[in-house]
Amino acid sequence: MTSLKDILAKGKEVQTGRVFPRAVFGAENHDLPETMAQGELDLLGLWGDDGCVHAAMFDRRDRMTGIVTIEAAKGHFPSFGLHFPAAVRMERTITDLFGLVPDGAQDTRRWLDHGQWNVSTPLGQQISAPPCETYAFLPVEGESLHRVLVGPVHAGIIEPGYFRFHASGETIVRLEERLGYVHKGIEALLQGADVETGAKLVARVSGDSTVAYSTAYARAIETALGIDLPPRAHFLRGIMTELERVANHMGDIGAICNDGAFAMMLAECSVLREKVARTAFECFGHRMMMDKVVPGGVATNLDASGISCLRTLVAEITPEFASLMELYDSEASILDRTETTGILSPELAAAFAAPGHVGRASGRNFDSRRDCPHEPYSMLPAFDIPVLKAGDVDARLRIRALEIPKSLGLIIRMLDHLPDGAPFRSMNAATGQICEGLGITESFRGNVLVWLRLSAEGTIERCHPHDPSWIQWPLLEDVIRGNIIADFPLCNKSFNCSYSGHDL
Repeated sequence: MTSLKDILAKGKEVQTGRVFPRAVFGAENHDLPETMAQGELDLLGLWGDDGCVHAAMFDRRDRMTGIVTIEAAKGHFPSFGLHFPAAVRMERTITDLFGLVPDGAQDTRRWLDHGQWNVSTPLGQQISAPPCETYAFLPVEGESLHRVLVGPVHAGIIEPGYFRFHASGETIVRLEERLGYVHKGIEALLQGADVETGAKLVARVSGDSTVAYSTAYARAIETALGIDLPPRAHFLRGIMTELERVANHMGDIGAICNDGAFAMMLAECSVLREKVARTAFECFGHRMMMDKVVPGGVATNLDASGISCLRTLVAEITPEFASLMELYDSEASILDRTETTGILSPELAAAFAAPGHVGRASGRNFDSRRDCPHEPYSMLPAFDIPVLKAGDVDARLRIRALEIPKSLGLIIRMLDHLPDGAPFRSMNAATGQICEGLGITESFRGNVLVWLRLSAEGTIERCHPHDPSWIQWPLLEDVIRGNIIADFPLCNKSFNCSYSGHDL
């Protein structure tokens, strides 16, 4: 099988950064996506640019990450979606934003563009916006079917998304999603921004993953500029990333149980999540640690009091959370709702390269902390990545439950080996030449990717922040099929995809 290294060697290497390889291929390479699909390669992300598309690929055999760029001749490029199912919505978005068309694509409907913008293809050659058209949902045929329409405005303080269910009685035959309602034009706002402004924008792509996004962005900047950070900065970033993971996993476990009518777990998990948020505020000055990870390091240090506070937190919530999981295991009513509900098969998880807890609950053994090595994790002893195969709501909950003590243990390990010195190194983004960088961080939801290109003056020419939800959202449509409508909240929360991170 062809490796990613072999494929990249056949293209024109781009010498504008370091650490990650990128190669450019001409538009005549229409069989390249098919060739890559025949190897042990996973698609991590697909995005548009001026006259080309970029695909971030991961080689499972060589544990290598690289970017394949294909030029778009006369605005066309070979469809990745024909060979990588996760790419379908990404291709539709590339067409919406850049006007580039995937040849042979089976789904050419608009995705983020709802016909409400004042222009079409805002990141490409802008043209007048065509009239708003009725979205063509996929047809469903069968006897005694009815539709249940949910959203885009929901009965709660959550982001907007539209869900169209076709059901036979209570059994769901098809779910089709319509997203894009919180499109903010993040990529357009990033164009021409300075590094500091870019950091604030990327930190707000999906607020629950602000540390992960900030870290991926900072790593992309530092990779582009060839900046080596003080070791202390790497460890402080790792501590904040694991705190963010613990807080979100706690909240998700409680919310899943609440949707299964086990409200006590929500109450107790919320208490633990609040302890984590208060500790984050006391140690880093912000409950979500927003804007604390910056290019060049971190914007705040951790003193002796903060170290003591973190150790106290871990000592307190470790046994408390273990008791909560014992309670979960003892309640037949909630297990009856979560076990065998919303099953994602290992085969489909592998085909989509499902990231994060969604993939690991269905047998995909991937975690970017281990498989895309970076500091501080590459500086620590190897740690186990929990993987299950059941693929149901219960498995996705248990992956979170297994990761929480792992993260708490990593926090203690990083505190034990926390280097002395400054947590920040100043840098000059104006290098006099164009440079590129790629950063990948494992958020609580999965691997966040940020790719960017800096101008010679140090401003952002192009930046793409990629959320794992791009791959998880279409899988949610599959797992709900054959379940009852009342189980959709359980399945939905067990995924907990980001609307904002997806809609950009």
